[in-house]
Amino acid sequence: RAVAMSVSHSSRLNKLVREQYMRLPQDGRVQVTYVWIDGSGEGVRCKSRTLDKEPKSIEDVPEWNFDGSSTAQAEGSNSDMFLVPVCMFRDPFCLDPNKLVLCEVLKYNRKPAESNLRHTCKKVMDLVKDSHPWFGMEQEYTLLGINGHPYGWPDNGFPGPQGPYYCGVGADKVYGRDIVESHYKACLYAGVKICGTNAEVMPSQWEFQVGPCEGIEMGDHLWMARFILHRVCEDFGVVATLDPKPMTGNWNGAGCHTNYSTEEMRREGGLKHIEAAIEKLSKRHDYHICVYDPRGGRDNSRRLTGHHETSNIFEFSAGVANRGASIRIPRQVGQDGCGYFEDRRPAANCDPYAVTEAIMRTTVLNETGVETKDYADH
Repeated sequence: RAVAMSVSHSSRLNKLVREQYMRLPQDGRVQVTYVWIDGSGEGVRCKSRTLDKEPKSIEDVPEWNFDGSSTAQAEGSNSDMFLVPVCMFRDPFCLDPNKLVLCEVLKYNRKPAESNLRHTCKKVMDLVKDSHPWFGMEQEYTLLGINGHPYGWPDNGFPGPQGPYYCGVGADKVYGRDIVESHYKACLYAGVKICGTNAEVMPSQWEFQVGPCEGIEMGDHLWMARFILHRVCEDFGVVATLDPKPMTGNWNGAGCHTNYSTEEMRREGGLKHIEAAIEKLSKRHDYHICVYDPRGGRDNSRRLTGHHETSNIFEFSAGVANRGASIRIPRQVGQDGCGYFEDRRPAANCDPYAVTEAIMRTTVLNETGVETKDYADH
């Protein structure tokens, strides 16, 4: 007897009928989909408009607005919010010449919305641009059926223990590869700097990597990769969750490990600069934990237990090739004496703007304590 998978009703619509319409010509006009982060700091929203010609740069895309009272970003009596285009991608769903445009959200007074963490990140990245910071972020996520149960898991009970699923192959080890490969191709088409993917330790859990990206580009590309993931999952009728611990018990959580280097770390002898940066991070652990998930560390407290390839949330640690440490120095970097290091603390649902900004504040701008400096006047 076939097992009925829990997928959405809309995914069962006839996609061949849709293709008939998608092939229609556009007579030179272009569909632009505006994408932004909503008031939760985790969710993405989108809406589309028509432009008379294909935009060649982000400056060709006009500002727009939306109802912030419906996204937990404004009150109904003063609900209009500004969408300010900041980064443009090709649209893998409607195809060329159509575009996806990532936007910052500004309030009625043109100050950044509370969930707009890009605004201060951009200021910090402009300050440290001579350091040429490179980032690569490893986005873990879990596929769920529309009922909230991990996709492919037995309706009553659990799959076999972890072990065979990481980088696994085979129908009894891998669930949802079609989604993963579709997402990968869609990101490549869009121009997102996706650089890899693999099945993770818990069944139905996956990871993709974005980078290397310099400065503000890291947050821009990871957020667009997330939007594309949710959009691909919508087509397949399943849900991608970034919850850092989607299943309690003896199952791995989900992180967003962040690889980082500056130009001096990448040069010969850069290991001493890596070690100096780690020393600065060790003295600011509480600050980083607070910004590494949207709830001030509460989400990560479910994940960073010291088990399942994590460090303990209350302790800072570092080591070569140690996946149970806060900071891992790859073995090859230790041998070469230069390269990068990996901060394993960020949660899967972190805001990449917040994470990359915090790392730069601590390691390059030499901030200490839990307070941050306002560089608005510089």
